[in-house]
Amino acid sequence: MTKKLKIRLRPNGEIEMETVGVKGKECLDYIKLLQKLTEVKISKTELKDEYYETETQIINCENAEIRLD
Repeated sequence: MTKKLKIRLRPNGEIEMETVGVKGKECLDYIKLLQKLTEVKISKTELKDEYYETETQIINCENAEIRLD
């Protein structure tokens, strides 16, 4: 699944961000990036179910398959 960052700018000036396809604590890196780029104060964080999942990576090396869980 492709990793995406959805950003919504509300009429009242609030910024709402949602990560899609990002599992585990990696989503917190996106929050830090948004904060650094916009110099905003994070007032509320809601963690989705994906935060509690781990990402499985499959690496193919010369006909060998390695799974990283």
